[in-house]
Amino acid sequence: MVSEDYIKAMKAGKKEVASRTAKGLNPYLAVLDEIPGASDSILEYPLGLVQVSLDQIVGTVTAGRSQAFAANFMPILEEKSEFAMKWSNLCESHMNEGIREPIKAYEYMNKFYVLEGNKRVSVLKYVDAVSVPAQVTRIVPPRTDEKENKIYYEFMDFYDLSGVNYIWFSEEGRFFKLQRLMGKRPDERWSDDDKMVFSALFSRFSAAYKAHGGEKLNITVGDAFLDFIEIYGYQELDAMTTADFKATISKSWKMFDTVADSDSVEIQMTPKEKKKPLLQKLIPLGSSLLSLGTSVLKIAFVHETDPQESGWTYAHDLGRLHLEQTFPDEIETRAYHLQSQDEKEAEDVIARAVEDGNKIIFTTSPILANASIKAAIAHPSVKILNCSLLESRGFIRTYSARMYEAKFLIGAIAGAMTENDKLGYIADYPIYGTVANVNAFALGAKMVNPRAKVYVEWTSKKNVDIQAEFEANGVSYVSGRDIIIPGKSQGSRHFGLFRHDEIWPHNLAMPVWHWGKFYEEMIRRIISGEWKAEEEAKGKSVNYWWGMSSGVIDVICSNNLPLGTARLVSLLKQTISSGEFNPFTGVLYSQNGVIQEEGDDVLTPEKIITMDWLAENVIGQIPKMADLVEKAKPVVLNQGVETVEE
Repeated sequence: MVSEDYIKAMKAGKKEVASRTAKGLNPYLAVLDEIPGASDSILEYPLGLVQVSLDQIVGTVTAGRSQAFAANFMPILEEKSEFAMKWSNLCESHMNEGIREPIKAYEYMNKFYVLEGNKRVSVLKYVDAVSVPAQVTRIVPPRTDEKENKIYYEFMDFYDLSGVNYIWFSEEGRFFKLQRLMGKRPDERWSDDDKMVFSALFSRFSAAYKAHGGEKLNITVGDAFLDFIEIYGYQELDAMTTADFKATISKSWKMFDTVADSDSVEIQMTPKEKKKPLLQKLIPLGSSLLSLGTSVLKIAFVHETDPQESGWTYAHDLGRLHLEQTFPDEIETRAYHLQSQDEKEAEDVIARAVEDGNKIIFTTSPILANASIKAAIAHPSVKILNCSLLESRGFIRTYSARMYEAKFLIGAIAGAMTENDKLGYIADYPIYGTVANVNAFALGAKMVNPRAKVYVEWTSKKNVDIQAEFEANGVSYVSGRDIIIPGKSQGSRHFGLFRHDEIWPHNLAMPVWHWGKFYEEMIRRIISGEWKAEEEAKGKSVNYWWGMSSGVIDVICSNNLPLGTARLVSLLKQTISSGEFNPFTGVLYSQNGVIQEEGDDVLTPEKIITMDWLAENVIGQIPKMADLVEKAKPVVLNQGVETVEE
């Protein structure tokens, strides 16, 4: 006699068939034999007995039984059939004793296709079981340039280390990133304890995430889990209860929405024209930013380190002082800085800035991004902006400047001035934006001197004598640090573009960060209501990435430049500022081949920001994580280009 369970399962199957048919989709089980890529495999090998998530079992190996089940593995044959009787008996047996016998399956692209045990899978899916033991054979496809194929090859490397097959990502580099965020070396294998803890954490997260509607978002559970780890830290997750997971996921939900919807993030390349309110026609904006009777606006700047110890921080602190001079009666600023690069200290310092009554907080380093997001989640009334690229997560706004425009000009000068075609470039951290700066310098040099070669060295790399390397390669013109710190006498002339003379460096040009102009514009937007209107009108999270056209970036040239070179720089600056020219336009070549073939195309902002390749005339490599000094690793872990992995 057929059980009521079969009738219920059959109804669910037929409903699935009707739904998928109406959408023009295959209503039945996928068939491995009918997938073209699987028949082109380069290798098959057994994985042995593997616990397989039922969510990952999507079909059958052969077409024989494919139409006995709907695509969701629910049965669809009539209740009087022999098939229905066998399914019912198996279901009853499972209820009484449980299904213990492993199925046989093939794994292809981290999806599983059943060779033996289709009814077992159907019953287990019906009762909402989580996984099933399986004797698995892996089918390895040939390598291609398709994103899904590249992700799969990354997965196979990850699986060899972890034995974990139930997490999947939608973008390249994320399996490597997970290994990093767990505090493991790129080649470190997982212990049994590692696997047990990770499985428990992922299960708790997955349950809470799906209960909140996560399956409706256009990302995998793995994508969401990775972002969750990045913000809250892997070790901290182990201390979370199921209730903690639910509460934290709920208040962090905007983060997942932002990651899932690429259109929810706007990269703003230039300041937008502001519509002046009627009141501003009567009272000039510069005369009073605040309404009558409103208290002074308190603004905090949280730095990674002391401004007297870092040129980067010093440049931002000059921006803070510019604000005080521009709005002496309307605002009050206060600077905070960390004593170390500890994540907990960063959270504590930002929390102290909130407690001190600051309503706007600028955190001026990528290393402060995660702490900034946590603070924004906890204090939604405080506006927090972090100086980094692509770290919005929906709760904060991020900002940076297109320094690559200035580096292109510096490169053009260097290419015109060199006598032996050999140039040097001193880079700091291999993070978002930095690689674009190196390439822009190289492209600028090549534009005026096709023979120019750029030798790149990294200050964040261990055991490197940069000066000795340049001398060994005959480099005399070097692009060094962008800004100096007053009072730091040692090496104080080694900035911008300089030539090594026998006695002292000879400076030719330097890029300039005018952070004060950015901060002034942001305060005006916030006070005038433009900030809120921008957010409400589009529902987007904004990343500001302004360049020369906004005045945030500039190049100062020495009066000793040859007249023709000075004129060239002026012309290039004008065309870049007006938007008529972008350094990353046209056919581009990397050290390994063609990056872009179309002569009229311009790389998108996203591709420029996330560059992980060096131009063909660059000599050197992007350092791996293992090659970096300890101080650099937290920054690179946060915003490093993916090639830093082993």
